[in-house]
Amino acid sequence: MAMESVSSQPVTRTGRVPPHSEEAERGVLGSILLDSARVVDICVERQIVPESFYVPVHRIVYEAMLDLAKQAAAIDILTVTERLKAVGGLEAIGGTVFLDRLIDSTPTAAHAEYYAEIVRQKYLLRSIISCAREAENTCYEADDSADHTLGKVEQAFLDITERQHGYVMQWPTAIKQTMEHIENILIARKGLSGVSTGFANLDKKLQGLRSSEMIILAARPSMGKTSLAMNIAANVALGKGSDHAAKAVGIFSLEMSHEALVMRMLCSYAEVSAFKLAGGYVASSAHGKLTQAASILTKAPIYLDDTGGLDILELRARARRMKKKQNIELIVIDYLQLLHSSEYARQGKQVETAHISGNLKAMAKELKLPVLVLSQLSRAPEQRDKLGKPKLSDLRDSGAIEQDADVVCMLRRPCKYPEDEEQNDLTLAVVDVAKHRNGPTGEVRLNFDEEFTRFRDREHGVDEDLDTAAGAPDADAEVEVQ
Repeated sequence: MAMESVSSQPVTRTGRVPPHSEEAERGVLGSILLDSARVVDICVERQIVPESFYVPVHRIVYEAMLDLAKQAAAIDILTVTERLKAVGGLEAIGGTVFLDRLIDSTPTAAHAEYYAEIVRQKYLLRSIISCAREAENTCYEADDSADHTLGKVEQAFLDITERQHGYVMQWPTAIKQTMEHIENILIARKGLSGVSTGFANLDKKLQGLRSSEMIILAARPSMGKTSLAMNIAANVALGKGSDHAAKAVGIFSLEMSHEALVMRMLCSYAEVSAFKLAGGYVASSAHGKLTQAASILTKAPIYLDDTGGLDILELRARARRMKKKQNIELIVIDYLQLLHSSEYARQGKQVETAHISGNLKAMAKELKLPVLVLSQLSRAPEQRDKLGKPKLSDLRDSGAIEQDADVVCMLRRPCKYPEDEEQNDLTLAVVDVAKHRNGPTGEVRLNFDEEFTRFRDREHGVDEDLDTAAGAPDADAEVEVQ
């Protein structure tokens, strides 16, 4: 009777008992006692944890079994009994009689996978119910905006999903999938494994913006990082890349309003000075150019969100919805330091930025698309020397940005520094690929028309250590492997 009182569970306030299967739970525990070497591995692979068991006494027994497994000790009725005695749990389950019943109620351990899957499914349902109740309470009690609350709730449900993806892929399956990808590359012969930026020199160095990667584009103010990012976004959306395929692009502009950003993109595409246009000093022919540019850009699948001061969880929620509804293939964020995390804001800017950076990388992997993130640099390049050449350590606020990023590009313009030997070249813009997890590092040279905020390819714009004819790294090129 004592055992029954311990194992009983209160029903919910709705009068319904949460999903569970006592029979399947007993089947898992009995199977471990019969064949621990195999069944424990099955449970670990399916991420069965003590909380996966609804009945408290089952939870106590399974926890004792996991402790023995971690110590590489034998798991049988004797060792489990001794372990439960040591932690004071034997009386709570009703003594050794309960363990004997577990074995008696399990005819064979051959069906352990089936029992474990039932336990996992029931635990997943209970987790969803718990998350839904927490979401309900948050809606009634939250002081944050509804958008921020929605972002937190979506992230909570996503966390449940991510916990279910822990299965180890079979090695032959991984090899087969990779070979299929390689064969597609060889058949296409396009020389890119990612989204084309529309700049041949940059594509030769990066092989395009690759899926699931976080690409950092960093620069000091007024170097043109927003212009370069918007040029790339327009090229991708209009199919200006080497593959000539238009792809949907999502832009999160935390710094500029949609009016300012659209004005810049229109003027850049039409090659009309935005400064002169604002003052009314442009020629009458500019109207025709702008009209034509508007007609072309209207068809571009660009989705712009200019909400300022976004929380990182809210941004992830919006990006998730954008991916689902518009099937975007590239995300551009301008810029990282304007994001915030209410959860980590009080722990200092460095910790907060590290949390934001980690979430952006996780978002790229979750949505399986490249995320181009703009970032500020500290004043260190200008204080270090008169050439202003930035380093990875100059990324502002946190070293986690450098660690999380797959690619880090540093943009500079020699004409801004009088001591630079190329300071007379007013159009030269240098993109220094300082980190490239899956390829070579080095400089890419572009032309930048400041009046129209427009970048173009430059002849011989890639380092000489690249085989520009084939568009592939030379055998001696430096490759960073991590």
